[in-house]
Amino acid sequence: MNIVPNTYEYFSHKRVIFGKPLAESVSEELDHHDARKVFVISTRSLSQKTDVVSQLQRVLGNKFGGLFDQVVSHVPRAVGIAATEHARSIKPDLIISIGGGSAIDTGKLVQICLAENIKTTEELDRFRVVTDSNGASHVPTIKTSGIRQLVIPTTLSGAEWSHTTGSTDDERGIKDIYIQSDLAAPGILLVPEILKHTPLDIWLTSGFRGVDHAIGSLVSKNAHPFTNSTTAEGLRMLNRSLRATKNDPDNVEHRFESLIALWLASTGMMRMQYGASHGLSWHLSAVADVAHGHCSCVLIPATLRFNKAYTIDAQRKDQ
Repeated sequence: MNIVPNTYEYFSHKRVIFGKPLAESVSEELDHHDARKVFVISTRSLSQKTDVVSQLQRVLGNKFGGLFDQVVSHVPRAVGIAATEHARSIKPDLIISIGGGSAIDTGKLVQICLAENIKTTEELDRFRVVTDSNGASHVPTIKTSGIRQLVIPTTLSGAEWSHTTGSTDDERGIKDIYIQSDLAAPGILLVPEILKHTPLDIWLTSGFRGVDHAIGSLVSKNAHPFTNSTTAEGLRMLNRSLRATKNDPDNVEHRFESLIALWLASTGMMRMQYGASHGLSWHLSAVADVAHGHCSCVLIPATLRFNKAYTIDAQRKDQ
C-alpha cells in the first residue's frame, strides 16, 4: 500500500450526542457548559411551521436569551451582521443553531463578528481566506470571543463537521470562506425526531453534498487508510439510506441513518485535497443561488470523468 506522508488534523469537537430526543440531548449538553444566556439561531420554517424551536426554548427555560430566525441561504454578509447585532444586544455566552448548513454557518459568522467586533459588511473583508495567483491560500488570524456554538443539524450539508464558515458578498457575487479553530462546534446533537420536518427535496439534495464529501476524500491524491475506511462506509450508508428515504419519506430511521453516514463521510472535510466538484459547487451555488447539493449532482459525475486518468484506481476500488 502506497501511503502518502501527511498530517491529519482533529478539530475541536468534543462530544457527539446521537439518537436521543431533543430535550434529553440539549439538557445533557448544557450540563457541560456554564451557560447563563443562550442565543438561538434557526430558520423561519422551523420556528413558524414546526414546534421544534419552541421545544428548544422550553428546554432552555430561563437560559433562553433570544432567537434569530431570519437565516438566508448562503449567508449573505448583511444577514450575518443582523444576527450579530441581535446577539450583541442580549450578550449571550452560548449559541445554539438548529437547522441546515446556512443556520449553522450563520452562527459561526456571528462568532467571528463578536470576536473581532465587526459591525459592517465591509469589515469582513479583512478576515476572509484569499487565494493568490499561484493558488496558495492565505488564512487571516481570527480572534476567539470564547462564545462557542452547539449545533443541531436538520439537513445533510455537513456544516456541523468543520471549523469553517461561508458568507456571500453580494457586491462581488462571491461566497467567501472563513476559518477559525473555535468555529468547530464542541457539541454536535444528532436528533432523529426533528428530521421529519425537512422537505424531501432539500433532504435528498443536501445528501448529495455528503456524497460529494465522501467521494472527494476517496479519490483525493492524499487519501489514506483512515479516511478511506470511514468515507467508504459513509458512502455505502448514504447510498442505501437516501434511496430508502426517497421511497419512504416519513421514515425517520432512514433519515437518521443518513445523518450518521454523513458523520463518516465528512472525516476528510477540510483535511484532504478535494477535486474540482466540491470547490466548484461551493462557488456556483452562491452565484446561481441554488443549493450546494444540486451543483454536486451535476458536477460529481462530470469531475470523475474529467479526472478519470488520474483517479481510475480509486474509482474502481470504490464502485
